[in-house]
Amino acid sequence: MLYDKLKSYKDSGIYPFHMPGHKRKDILNDGLIPYGIDLTEIEGFDNLHNACGCIREIEKKAEKLYRVNRAFLLVNGSTGGILSSIRAMTNFGDKVIVARNCHKSVYNAIELCGLKPEYILPEYDKKYGVFTSVSPHKIEELLRENPDTKLVIVTSPTYEGVVSDIKAIADICHKNGVMLFVDEAHGAHFPFSEKFPSEAVRCGADVAVVSLHKTLPSFTQTALLLTDNSELSDKLQENLSVFETSSPSYILMSAIENCLDYISENKNDFEVYTKRLDNFYCDTISLDNLTVLYNDKSFIEKCFAYDFGKIVISTADSNISGTELARILRDKYKLETEMSYTDYVIAMTSVCDSDEGFGKLKNALLEIDRTLNKNEKSHSNYNFSEIPNRNFYSYQINNFKAEKILFQKAQGRVSLEYIWAYPPGIPLIVPGEIITGKLISQINILFSNNIQINSTKKSMPDYIYAAEND
Repeated sequence: MLYDKLKSYKDSGIYPFHMPGHKRKDILNDGLIPYGIDLTEIEGFDNLHNACGCIREIEKKAEKLYRVNRAFLLVNGSTGGILSSIRAMTNFGDKVIVARNCHKSVYNAIELCGLKPEYILPEYDKKYGVFTSVSPHKIEELLRENPDTKLVIVTSPTYEGVVSDIKAIADICHKNGVMLFVDEAHGAHFPFSEKFPSEAVRCGADVAVVSLHKTLPSFTQTALLLTDNSELSDKLQENLSVFETSSPSYILMSAIENCLDYISENKNDFEVYTKRLDNFYCDTISLDNLTVLYNDKSFIEKCFAYDFGKIVISTADSNISGTELARILRDKYKLETEMSYTDYVIAMTSVCDSDEGFGKLKNALLEIDRTLNKNEKSHSNYNFSEIPNRNFYSYQINNFKAEKILFQKAQGRVSLEYIWAYPPGIPLIVPGEIITGKLISQINILFSNNIQINSTKKSMPDYIYAAEND
């Protein structure tokens, strides 16, 4: 194991006349930060960008576990894999079809690579304020209308756990001579239990990224880039060398290996984990004012498949907002959730959760539910279900002079900024798109619900940078 190799080197007595500058000394003297095994590409420790030794062995472990032809380690999250993949799979000026609920990093890749996106909007569940699956039929229609498309990009699963029919989408793409990239960041755990949906590459996706740190026991920023397309391997490697650091963290790479070893050696833990999930859903089906989405079969039927490891708790039928529920869980029950939005809260789970943790969440929800009342109309009226009209492509942004204007008076102007809520990191508007009154109203709703809104130039909430009027 890389960890053992790092630990052995730490204990060898060799003095580090090399990076990093902390020289493996615990400068804080608290034992929490692993200074002692933080190394660089010294003799015998391989090179991420030309792996042929201990790092290549980690990649092989990943390839075996994920049953793919090639796996690459990512130490700056799935973001680095997304940027690298999209650049490897396209040329400047290419047309791409993109699900509009993709993460901001996809849009960054589109801008950097000079791509021309045609957007597809997944179905939108107005009651819960959640996108459902991407329609293969709509993908097929868009490909028919845009025969010069080179790449299709979708997110599956979504932040909320919704999975699309990747096999059908992949078949349609390949029938039309188009490649498919899937942001599968939230699905790193899929291969390890039959109760989870099938993983993207196994369903025919040309390339996918998975974030180990999201749903498996690994450090933040650790992820994998996966492909069965041997013709793409060299291009992916070349582009990873562009977007990934030339000084990758050995601590993070070691964490990836430890994570993969844990999965290999503790497969029974996933059976225990899925039973915990089953029990939780059984115990919360009696909720009256709150709704756990997985328990609402009418919602699940709208999705091709669903990752029940994502516990999404809706407040749409109650008299509190999602952000209020998150605050109550935090302040009264000492439960910190992953994300809160206008009408729901997401509790992320993993194989490392405990019976105690699930029990605390169940009991808290049952207790809170008894204090709430029904609310027939959504208190937020938030509904993002339209794609703004576009004046120009995002990569053309530098062709326009910027004007700083009041956001509340920006209707009809062309944005020169991305605006997004984080989480989930999905752009509400993209440079080149026209700001509508509805968009302003929707963003105001998000602000009123204490949702964190970001913009490229950090001008929100008061201002936005728009293209100067002629």
